[in-house]
Amino acid sequence: MDNRERRDLGLAYISDAAVMEEQKVCRRILQRLNTVDRSDFEEISRIVKELLGKSEGAFINPPFYCDYGSHIEVGKNFFANYNCMIIDVAKVKIGDNCQMAPNVAIYTAGHPIHPASRNTAYEYGIEVTIGDNVWIGGNTVIVPGVHIGSNTVIGAGSVVTKDIPDWVVAAGNPCRVIRRITEDDKKFYFKNREFDEEAWEDVKRMTGEEQQRKDERKE
Repeated sequence: MDNRERRDLGLAYISDAAVMEEQKVCRRILQRLNTVDRSDFEEISRIVKELLGKSEGAFINPPFYCDYGSHIEVGKNFFANYNCMIIDVAKVKIGDNCQMAPNVAIYTAGHPIHPASRNTAYEYGIEVTIGDNVWIGGNTVIVPGVHIGSNTVIGAGSVVTKDIPDWVVAAGNPCRVIRRITEDDKKFYFKNREFDEEAWEDVKRMTGEEQQRKDERKE
């Protein structure tokens, strides 16, 4: 079994020449993404599509960093803001309508704790999964093996070391659930600030259309 196969099976592996050849492909794409004219949104979108493969409406504000790109699976309307880093040794699965604020880091890679084992150059990758409609606040770090449920918000500056359930606000180091998200939260855009009448009518219209699309897909 070569090291690429070991890596993809979640076994301990070594980043040998064959592994690094795969990373070179990604680095060439990232070089173009991270040096493109920042106002050329169409070209940015095209390069992101090339990097991530299957994606619908994905957009990343460069600079962006990852190891493979092909190990990142995103749903519809994915958005990552400036300076996002996804160390995708293992698969990173991200659902629909997910947003990441600046400086979010997702790590699937790690190294043995004991220095004798670590100095052999063996490392590992453990999958990270994120559900639908998740917002990750700025400067958040997500470590290997974590699952974040759908419709959840992770507060800025969090270090997510354990699974986080659906429909919660969670934050801190280590990240912990603070409270549930309820229907009452819908009318607020920031803390106790409610949408004005014009915006609220727009929100109701758009969320109603989204629910209708979901119902149609179930039929």
